[in-house]
Amino acid sequence: MATAPMALVAAVLSPSHGPRGFTSKAVVLPSNRRAAAVPHRRGRRSSSARCAISTVNSNGRLAEADKATAAVATVGLQDLQTTPLLRREWHDEETVTMIARVTVHTDSILQDPGKWSFGSIADILFRPNWLRLELVSSELDPKTGKEWEISSYAHNHGRHDDTEFTMELEASFAVPVSFGPVGAVRVVNEHTREMEIGDITVFREGEESDSDAVTFHCNSWVHPVDKRTFFPLNSYLPSQTPEGVARLRKEELQAIRGDGHGERKSHERVYDYDVYNDLGDPDRDLDTKRPVLGGKDRPYPRRCRTGRGFTKKDPLSEKRSNEAFYVPRDEAFTERKNLTFKAKYALEVLNAFARNNRTKDHKSLSFPSLAAIDAMFKDGFRNHPEKDDLDLWSSLIHELEEEFGHLLQFETPEIHDKDKFAWFRDEEFARETLAGMNPLSIQLVTARTFAIYWILIEFPIVSKLDEATYGPGDSLITKELIEEQINRVMTAEEAVKNKKLFMLDYHDMLLPYVHAVRDLDNTTLYGSRTLFFLTADGTLRPIAIELTRPKSKNKPQWRQVFTPGSDGSVTGSWLWQLAKAHVLAHDTGYHQLVSHWLRTHCCVEPYIIAANRQLSQMHPIYRLLHPHFRFTMEINAMARNLLISADGIIEGSFAPGKHCMELSSAVYDKFWRFDMEALPADLIRRGMAVEGKDGKLELTIEDYPYANDGLLVWDAIKEWVSDYVTHYYKSASDIAGDEELQGWWTEVRTKGHADKQDEPWWPVVDSRESLVQVLSTIIWVASAHHAAVNFGQYPYAGYFPNRPTTARRIMPSEEGREGMRRLAAEPEKVLLDTFPSQFQSTLALPVLDVLSTHAPGEEYMGTHADPAWLAEGKIRSAFEKFRGRMVEIVAEVDDRNEDPERKNRHGAGVVPYVLLKPSYGDPADKTMVMEMGIPNSISI
Repeated sequence: MATAPMALVAAVLSPSHGPRGFTSKAVVLPSNRRAAAVPHRRGRRSSSARCAISTVNSNGRLAEADKATAAVATVGLQDLQTTPLLRREWHDEETVTMIARVTVHTDSILQDPGKWSFGSIADILFRPNWLRLELVSSELDPKTGKEWEISSYAHNHGRHDDTEFTMELEASFAVPVSFGPVGAVRVVNEHTREMEIGDITVFREGEESDSDAVTFHCNSWVHPVDKRTFFPLNSYLPSQTPEGVARLRKEELQAIRGDGHGERKSHERVYDYDVYNDLGDPDRDLDTKRPVLGGKDRPYPRRCRTGRGFTKKDPLSEKRSNEAFYVPRDEAFTERKNLTFKAKYALEVLNAFARNNRTKDHKSLSFPSLAAIDAMFKDGFRNHPEKDDLDLWSSLIHELEEEFGHLLQFETPEIHDKDKFAWFRDEEFARETLAGMNPLSIQLVTARTFAIYWILIEFPIVSKLDEATYGPGDSLITKELIEEQINRVMTAEEAVKNKKLFMLDYHDMLLPYVHAVRDLDNTTLYGSRTLFFLTADGTLRPIAIELTRPKSKNKPQWRQVFTPGSDGSVTGSWLWQLAKAHVLAHDTGYHQLVSHWLRTHCCVEPYIIAANRQLSQMHPIYRLLHPHFRFTMEINAMARNLLISADGIIEGSFAPGKHCMELSSAVYDKFWRFDMEALPADLIRRGMAVEGKDGKLELTIEDYPYANDGLLVWDAIKEWVSDYVTHYYKSASDIAGDEELQGWWTEVRTKGHADKQDEPWWPVVDSRESLVQVLSTIIWVASAHHAAVNFGQYPYAGYFPNRPTTARRIMPSEEGREGMRRLAAEPEKVLLDTFPSQFQSTLALPVLDVLSTHAPGEEYMGTHADPAWLAEGKIRSAFEKFRGRMVEIVAEVDDRNEDPERKNRHGAGVVPYVLLKPSYGDPADKTMVMEMGIPNSISI
């Protein structure tokens, strides 16, 4: 049997398996555990035993819930006596032997070969005493009035798992019976490498299964020499904190905040705020200089501070790094996720590079035919779910086999697999506004605007922009045009009154950027309005598209309305198809920049930073929210580095190019409100629902798959959160008096969303109802909202004629006589010249594919429970009820997708709506990535 040093050396040379070496804890319901292990009077006497008392300097934080397997050792009382710490005599006080069992994980050579030096391996071989544990009493030492700690080194217990890079250690403590319940464990890593501490279990010697055993769910990386503090699974409000660990609780939060100075290092755990000033790289190329997002001129949420210096050519821009952008250590991807993500992305990029290598010098080269686009995809090669039962090495081999087997061909998106002509159909164009990848933009046209819901569109339709700058504001979609398109079955006023008219409105939002975008190469832009009519069978029919170019110094405003089969001619039909391509490019860009990036990734990051800075790891609200923050900061850092940066993939392939992020700032400034991010509020705001007399929502369009399924999930989330909050807060005064909770919510507003801190719509967290609403909103956005807009990207936009990321050519009618002549001669070529180029499409496809992928080891809503939830009986029961409700929703979604009356999700060639279908069974057994489940967090 390998010793601990040899076990770890062997692990270094073997690939790991599972997240951070620890397998994810799903809903495995163990027996309830009590607050702490209390020694009983049946130990031995020891006059020579010592109690080590030491000062506290560092802190701990929960990472994601993972379980572990391992390898082990014990240390006797003689080791404790030789610990070089200040000691206090126990004299003849009776003691008991307590055991602390801890799992330890380290990265493999695959993750970071450079960190494994000869010295670090030798340190393992010749210095076995490298992990020191200290038990901290929940009570203060009655003789000193300070924290009461007992220290011991952990040794190999005799078991290990080379493939998991995991070993199990044990430490033995002689504990006086007056020590009291264990309130914390402190860990010091004296090895040369950082180690991840998994679970720590403290129990009486020989009674490992005793219900009095105390579990510490750490799952956190501990840097050499740092002293870290971890608390048991029991959750406490600040006022309930055991006296013996009260100071440690506060000290932990203070240390994790940092001091706002210096550049952060990869091993640190500091959370702080900064503006988005690192998207450009002016020292490399001054053309990549980008405006700072965040501040009075361009309001924006805050990101995690990295502390890098400023560029030489722009004192407002932070230097970019050749290394990964800093995130606090426990926010980083697990080893398996990191390597799998890099392997998949690298191979996708290799695929794109192989194609683009022929066109990189001709970035504007169009596809020669629609058949050439179809040839990019291999029939039968589908975007299948990842296998989750492979170890790391096997997973990488699987990725290589899959990708190299299909090199130079992309996976067939579901929309193209179901119906190869769906992209051309008006029915699908309209259906996807309710059941596609961006079902959050469609709005009701109403007779008047209510103050709180000013986003609604009034009829007659009029722009709110300055006519002196942009031209006439009245829309060309007139009463007469509407009545003609609906065959005069009712008047336009009656259509508005009966809630029959809906719109995608990108007119005022895009018009200020039109001229700037048109100055860029290989792209164009309009302001657009698209009007839909609700038919008797509950489906939408597009009836008009208005495209507008604002006036400039030397040109008047240009605008035109296009209708299906305009004037009954073939030319009119082609103009309609081109107009749809422009609108789809607008909607796809808005989806990526606003519905996806801004409203989920970007706006959630401040909640995460504030939670870690203000809520202790033992706070019940921290433990409720923590699973919903998993990996988000790492993904956002990668986005700043690769996707949304200057000349990055988003600017290179999405409209409006280099102005993308500036546009997202404008939308944040004018439209984003926290109180409207909850699903019911968002639906009401857009006129897609009203609140009935019984308080329940009534949908304006009955068959609205995103809203139908979303409301089921929203109600389940809110009920679970309500049960949770009610358990820990007995009254409103408990909430108002919770200094950590109030500090968190204040910091979300004043620091995380500082540019909107004075808005009157921010909720005041002063009751259980208001707290439940705030928490439910955050959980909804991080889980279901993100799932709805993320995992459909490749299935719907992978076949880019269905969802072009940009439009490159102005309408033939704007070009004039020559443009119309070219359309008449070569209509397909004009359409292909409007679609993204070969370079742009193959640049975007790998990203859409990677973003739409569920990671191995994903934690899905309703199937994953934080260990702290299971340790508390009532919370455990509430979660079981929530899990049961998720299973019921699965059945309801399946029934809806089989209902022929629901034409927006069922029918010939129709992709069923499963983006908000909870996880059930084995996610890898599903036929589509979209139906694998709702991840707890903003994850890929």
